[in-house]
Amino acid sequence: MDPITDVFTSMRVAGAVYGSIEATAPWGISGDAGPYTKFGMVVRGSCWLTVDGFAQPVRLKACDCFLLPRGSAHSLQDDLRTPTRSFCEILRTRECERGRVLHYGGGGEPATVIMGKFFFDHPGTHPLRDSLPPLIHIPGDQSQHGALQTTLHALVAEITTQDLGSEVVVNRLADILFIQAIRAHIATCGAAQTGWLRALADPQIGFAIRAIHENVAQPWTVASLAAEARMSRSAFALRFKDLVGDTPLEYITRWRMCKASSLLRESDKKLIDVANLVGYDSDGAFKRAFKRVIGITPGEYRHESLSSFTSHFRSLETVAVSNWEEAGRDELLQA
Repeated sequence: MDPITDVFTSMRVAGAVYGSIEATAPWGISGDAGPYTKFGMVVRGSCWLTVDGFAQPVRLKACDCFLLPRGSAHSLQDDLRTPTRSFCEILRTRECERGRVLHYGGGGEPATVIMGKFFFDHPGTHPLRDSLPPLIHIPGDQSQHGALQTTLHALVAEITTQDLGSEVVVNRLADILFIQAIRAHIATCGAAQTGWLRALADPQIGFAIRAIHENVAQPWTVASLAAEARMSRSAFALRFKDLVGDTPLEYITRWRMCKASSLLRESDKKLIDVANLVGYDSDGAFKRAFKRVIGITPGEYRHESLSSFTSHFRSLETVAVSNWEEAGRDELLQA
């Protein structure tokens, strides 16, 4: 299996939080950074989006969509001169209407923005998320992003109607949304310009990454991977770290834990069998590595329900995952 397909196959959204902002000028809202992916779509009006790590503010018009793959801090404003307030601060002092709608602003020109964020069940193991730019902007008039816009429109419809089973549908659409956003980014910018994707495009390092994904249980060493890439050990290690951001052994461990998570979630295999399938001879070493990367033991991961796992992850990352109706108490949606 090629690395991109391998990554896509292992991804799963653990939960999504979403709602609608009905804003009237002047208005300005800021959101903090967090370990999740944020998305948004301007339904009516226009506004300015400023994202940490992105050079210039972006003017968003009706039907424009955006994705913040790394959960970067950001702000939305009717005008760049308008002061902003923290989204959590606003929620502490206001009641959200049923249907997850927040009204905010000075009563002038209106704008409606659908906002949300979703959480992966093991975000620290996916190389794609951290390799993407802080902002992926999808203008409403760009036909090449039609599939992504269709998914966002479907997401908006589910958020708006709140019909039977909407939470399940939203989580599935969030999975699709993330993959389509990556495709849109590659189509616009090219794989060679982006972190891990750039490493895949490298003739030598890409060959080594493919070898890891084709046989994750192989007892890889830096020397054996360097031989696959036909490089000296030292040159390979330096180039791998430069392109990927992890050392070769760090990358292997993270990816093994990602594969193990999928096996624990989707099969009833014994822990030692899971350990063997991802390259560990003893379940003790596997358990230690799993807890170091994922934050809980393999047994805890397997036996906790999705909701309790999300709650545990929330406590680790100090992020609330709950309904927007409880936002004033739980500080859930940091715009």
